[in-house]
Amino acid sequence: MKIGLLPLGRPTFDVPYAEEKLAGMLSDIDALAASEGHEVIGSRALLMEASPEALEAVASADLVLVLQVTFTDASFVVEAAKLGVPLAIWAVPEPRLGGRLRLNAFCGLNLAGHALGRNGVGFGWLYGDPGQVDLDALLSGGSQVARINGTEPGVDAADNPVPALKIARIGAHPDGFDTCAYDKAALRGLTGAEVDELELSDMFDAARGLGDAAVAPYREKVAQVPNLKDMDAGELDRSLRLAGALEMLRSENDYDAFAIRCWPETFTEYGGAVCGPVSMMGEARVPCACEADVYGAVTQAMLQKVANAPVFLADLVDMDVEDDTGVVWHCGQAPVSMTEDEPMATVHTNRKQALLYEFTLKSGRVTFFRLSQAYGEPKVIIAGGEMLRSEMAFTGTSGVVRFDNAAQKVLSDVMDSGLEHHMALAYGDHRKALRGIAAGMGLNVIELGAA
Repeated sequence: MKIGLLPLGRPTFDVPYAEEKLAGMLSDIDALAASEGHEVIGSRALLMEASPEALEAVASADLVLVLQVTFTDASFVVEAAKLGVPLAIWAVPEPRLGGRLRLNAFCGLNLAGHALGRNGVGFGWLYGDPGQVDLDALLSGGSQVARINGTEPGVDAADNPVPALKIARIGAHPDGFDTCAYDKAALRGLTGAEVDELELSDMFDAARGLGDAAVAPYREKVAQVPNLKDMDAGELDRSLRLAGALEMLRSENDYDAFAIRCWPETFTEYGGAVCGPVSMMGEARVPCACEADVYGAVTQAMLQKVANAPVFLADLVDMDVEDDTGVVWHCGQAPVSMTEDEPMATVHTNRKQALLYEFTLKSGRVTFFRLSQAYGEPKVIIAGGEMLRSEMAFTGTSGVVRFDNAAQKVLSDVMDSGLEHHMALAYGDHRKALRGIAAGMGLNVIELGAA
């Protein structure tokens, strides 16, 4: 077999650590190639951007093996699939040490899996460290995604299952984030939600033009954060102004939720993070979805109505089948009522600007929910679990969860379902009510890990 390598990385992550991981992956690949007589072609260095030359170098391969060493968007993987060569992806975990997400490779795998599913492309996948995965099975055509479409909800349909929503999308979703793509007419037909499409400049201009009185309530909200003095005063001011701008837009236009293109422009053009303001808005029952994820905003609003509580739009960033747990995380924008600890102020791990909140999610029963477009067909994806009392897994807002079903099966279902990388989280068990919503909408349900 001729194996074509595409090792993917992004310079905003821990490149030296990524190179260590890549070296271990290449060692495994070379050892197997030597024993089985495989030929290995393609790049042996991290590809930090899409490269036509890298794709050309693997065009003659029998299998293209994407090495998902750090998070990347899905665009390069989708281009690789256009070669018409069988495709596999190997992503690596990282230890839960309480520091930054140094690689975030699982999220890259998740993003790629959804995009390939939407494009009708099958692929094999692995998630594990060098020396601990069955690479031979992957190369032999094993570990393939096996599409699941869910089943009928099996409960009485909820009346008026989706609240009448008015969403503001501020900026377009990032390139390669197929998970955040949406069709306005299709969403209206499915849920009745109306979407206003605003520009990032609308939010930035509103923030810059606010008077001190409009920003004062947000200064008061953060005044008691113990380490606030450690934040850059200019970044903090600009960040809090975004909270005021979102509230002004909400009150003037009766928006129920926002979907915001949060990076890179909030950092590179405006100079302050929207993550802390997103936390404040979520606490005030105005959900905000990152990365202009409109379906994510609708998902949050639906779960918030069912739970009658704030919601958190989180990434699943790790699954450990040995201790049967996963980690949910985002940069620092969970509602502060979701912790038993004292929230701390912090900066964005990659962009190094304020304001974000840092804390560990409190223990207790949780429900995960997504109004999904996986494989291009609307459906409802849910999961239940117990958030564990634990040390901080990664900086930002994160929690360690033990799902109701085995982590290995949940992991497989995440990949087989084509799930988006964002799921809404609320405390309590709301699965029956969510099945009723699915029944009212005429949608199938996938419960992650269920038999």
